[in-house]
Amino acid sequence: MSQLIVNRRSLIGSIAALPFLSGCDALNANPEFRKILSMGETMHQHSQRALMNRDTLAPEFTRADLSPTFRANGSRMGDGPNYAAHVATGFRDWRVRVSGLVNKPLALSMADIRALPQRTQITRHDCVEGWSAIGEWQGARLAPILAAAQLKDSAKFLVFRCADKIGGVPYYESIDLIDALHPQTILAWQLNRQALPVANGAPLRLRIERQLGYKQAKFIESIDAVASLDGIGAGKGGYWEDRIDYEWYAGI
Repeated sequence: MSQLIVNRRSLIGSIAALPFLSGCDALNANPEFRKILSMGETMHQHSQRALMNRDTLAPEFTRADLSPTFRANGSRMGDGPNYAAHVATGFRDWRVRVSGLVNKPLALSMADIRALPQRTQITRHDCVEGWSAIGEWQGARLAPILAAAQLKDSAKFLVFRCADKIGGVPYYESIDLIDALHPQTILAWQLNRQALPVANGAPLRLRIERQLGYKQAKFIESIDAVASLDGIGAGKGGYWEDRIDYEWYAGI
């Protein structure tokens, strides 16, 4: 406990020592401030992991709790003519590739996804922008998919690559294996008992219920098992993490 107190005091002292800066942009440009943010994220992740069992479930609700609408944010459409062609055929030829540090790479069709062990859950989506919505999701559990692909011992993270682009850059996100193997982590293909709408990430989006919305990758094309995030984007593990210092671990 004494070590924790020292760390907290050091953190507060570092903040107090920062020169006065006007506006968030100036703060974000300050390397000391960015370092402090990183320290806070690490403390947050470690405290969450220490307090919660690996399989602790996020709260689930009933259909009476469903939000009237489930807002679409971020990209509302996959990029380019290939994605549009998939939409036109109902994603008949869509394939999700599982590769990287696996012994058995996979290429899963939507029929394959729907035939895998499924989970239905009514959960709350919390956005970093400050809004939330409750929706009913159905999808294939990620853990059996990883078991079929036979992860190598060196695999530590999963990287999700997506068909949408923001600012001309394909979206990407990552999680560790603790969250990947969690019983509520699914590749969702239904929202509120209907096929996942395009605006919400069709044909598949990640649902990782113990983290904020920007971790819920949409329009998923591939899943890569990797040993490190160092070579992914700018090395922070996700599109927004690399650009505006969103926390990589967005646990709630």
